Amino acid sequence: MSETIFFIVPYPFGEAPSQRFRFEQYLTFLEENGFKIEIHPFLNESTWKTLYREGNVWKKIIGITGSFYRRFLLLFQLRRANHIFIHREAAQLGPPIFEWIIAKVLRRRYIYDFDDAIWLPNYSETNARFQRLKSYWKVNYCMKWAEKIIAGNAYLANYALQYNPTVQTIPTTIDTIHHHNRKCDQSTEKPTIGWTGTHTTMHYLDEIVPIIRDLENHFSFDFLIISNEPPSFELASLKFIKWTKETEIEDLAKITIGIMPLKQDIWSEGKCGFKGLQYMALEIATILAPIGVNTSIIEDSKNGFLAANPLEWKEKLTLLLESETLRIRLGKEGKRTIDERFSVVANQEKYLKLFTK
Repeated sequence: MSETIFFIVPYPFGEAPSQRFRFEQYLTFLEENGFKIEIHPFLNESTWKTLYREGNVWKKIIGITGSFYRRFLLLFQLRRANHIFIHREAAQLGPPIFEWIIAKVLRRRYIYDFDDAIWLPNYSETNARFQRLKSYWKVNYCMKWAEKIIAGNAYLANYALQYNPTVQTIPTTIDTIHHHNRKCDQSTEKPTIGWTGTHTTMHYLDEIVPIIRDLENHFSFDFLIISNEPPSFELASLKFIKWTKETEIEDLAKITIGIMPLKQDIWSEGKCGFKGLQYMALEIATILAPIGVNTSIIEDSKNGFLAANPLEWKEKLTLLLESETLRIRLGKEGKRTIDERFSVVANQEKYLKLFTK
C-alpha cells in the first residue's frame, strides 16, 4: 500500500515561487516512487488573488476566516497521512496553534521546510495594517516541535540549529528538464543586461541605475526589467516585460547578462540565490552581490562574477559587455554548476530519503 504525504502549505499549488522551487518540482518523482500526494494550502485561489491587492478588506477577512476553518477540519484528516510536510507555516496569521496541535496534542511528527529568514518582519505595504497578526516569533516554535528541518541554505540551517539538532540543507533548485530548459543567445548583436523580481525588491537596483546610465555612454545594450510592475526610474536602455508564469522562461532567455544586487542585511543573508540560479540555468552570464549563499554559488571569474561595490559592478559589467566569448564561457560554467549542485535531478534523492526509513 502506498504511503500518503500531506503537504501543509500557505499558498495554492503552482502559484508561489517558494513552493514551486522548494518541493513542488519533486512531487512527480515522489509519486513515481509510490507515494500519494495531497496538497493542503491555507489560502484558496480566490483569497490568494485578493490578499495582496488594495482594498477588499471584508473579502479578505471572509477568505481568511474560511482558511482557518479548513485548517481546523484538516486536523481530523491527519490520521490518513503517513508523513506531514509543513512549508513555512500552517497558517499565515496568528500563533502556531496548528503546529502545536499536530505535534503536542495529536503527537504527529512533521518535517518543517523554509527558504527565507521568515522570523524577521517582512510584509507588503498593501497589508501593513495586518502585519502584527503575522506572529513572526512562531517560526522558532515550528522549528522546535519538528521532527526534522529542511533549510534552503547554510545561514538558515545554522539559525534552525538553535532550536532543533536535526537540520538538513537542501537548496532551492531548478528543473532543467521541464522548465528551465532553454538557453540565452549570446550571439545577439546587442547584449541585454537583465534583472527579474517583484516591485518590492526593485530597490536593490538603486546602486545599479547610475552605473547603467554611465555605461550607456560607452556601449549599446538593453537593460531589461521583468517584474509585476514597471520601474519608477528612467533609462535610455530600459525595457520592461510584465512577469507571467506562462512566458517566464522565454522572457528570461532574452537576457545575456543577469544581475542580482543586494544590500548587506540579515534578510539578504537568508536568501537562497534563486534569481542567480535561474540566470545560470539558461547559460546567462551572471553577476551576484557576494552576500549569503551567493558566495557558495559563484566562484568569481570561473562560473560568474561577484561584485561587492559600484566600482566592481561597473568593472564586471564592462568586461561582459565587451566580450561575447567571456559571456559564453561563464554562461556554460554557470549551467554546469546548476546541473551538478542546484538542479532537481541532483537533489531528488534527498527528497526521497526524507520520506523513507
